[in-house]
Amino acid sequence: MNLETVFSIVNTLVLPQWLLMIFAPNWRWTQKLANSYLIPLLLAIVYAYYIFTGLGDLDFLAFSTLAGVMKLFTIEQGVLAGWIHYLCFDLVTGSWIFKDSLARGNNRVAIGICLMFCFMLGPIGLLLYLGVRRFA
Repeated sequence: MNLETVFSIVNTLVLPQWLLMIFAPNWRWTQKLANSYLIPLLLAIVYAYYIFTGLGDLDFLAFSTLAGVMKLFTIEQGVLAGWIHYLCFDLVTGSWIFKDSLARGNNRVAIGICLMFCFMLGPIGLLLYLGVRRFA
């Protein structure tokens, strides 16, 4: 399958869960989806495929230097794998924020903002949520 198609599929795959967590947090299917980890599991499988088949002679020591990581991101499959890595871990983090905030009864608008930041800028959304969690 063409890499651009895979890129479009994985982006489309995560979008419904993000939208549901932000705009329909109390719907039972949103909560089931956030608890299932089905989408991160699918992303992890695609990620593993591209890491182990698309990067050829993967040198794990390359991850220990900036130059090594930059070299991995000169390969299209490496960039795709990196993007899937971000999508997967941001979604897991967003799911944790979502579930933790429901358990704590946090303000849904504030949590929606944190989730939007987590979706677009991962660690900043987590940082915002930890602030909301601390001071709410």
